[in-house]
Amino acid sequence: MRKLPNETPSNSLDRTPHRKCILTGESLPQDALVRLALGPDGQIAPDVRAKAPGRGAWFSVDRSAFETAQSKGVLKGALSRAFKTGKLDIPDDLAQQVENALERATLNRLGLEARGGMLLTGSEKIETAARQGDLDMLFHASDAGRDGSAKLDQAWRIGSDREGQDVRGQILPVDRQALSVALGRQNVVHIGITDHRAAERISHMLDRWRHFIGTGKVDGGCEAEKKVA
Repeated sequence: MRKLPNETPSNSLDRTPHRKCILTGESLPQDALVRLALGPDGQIAPDVRAKAPGRGAWFSVDRSAFETAQSKGVLKGALSRAFKTGKLDIPDDLAQQVENALERATLNRLGLEARGGMLLTGSEKIETAARQGDLDMLFHASDAGRDGSAKLDQAWRIGSDREGQDVRGQILPVDRQALSVALGRQNVVHIGITDHRAAERISHMLDRWRHFIGTGKVDGGCEAEKKVA
């Protein structure tokens, strides 16, 4: 198969596909980048699930750097080289489209995990699971009360034998209303993830979203990764 210039394979010791960022030139694991796709009408659009057909262009920078590259024409030049055409329609609000797509993908993933029975809602259920050491991840809505969040954080530290450590649930970039809609449940303020693979899937989506909007990588990580065998 012919290799695309911005879709370089990983080395033989790493099975994770690597892609080259069109703005930095750095080769990174595909899961750390966001894909842009070229539509039949020449319009550039985010393809955060990397499912659109044809050649893709990948980038790893945050929104601030992305918008700077777009305003200075650097993004257009990089896309022209990646897609081998100068006939591009780059929306003025492309950065916002990317952010919206990353948010939607993350919330959709939470909804899928909820339907699969991989997460808990409700403070009492989450606290019980946390104290029993059954949580892999803990999330709080952006408008969650400090006392309620602190109580669950403490339960998680106790259940994972990490009292005295700075272990806390991750504050999501959305409020309880958005979480409730995503999960199809009422008044979702806190979320506990009880399956390690589900935690990894969610962590991947959340990492990319938070990196792009400038809040950095998630704070907590997967509980199973912290346990000593």
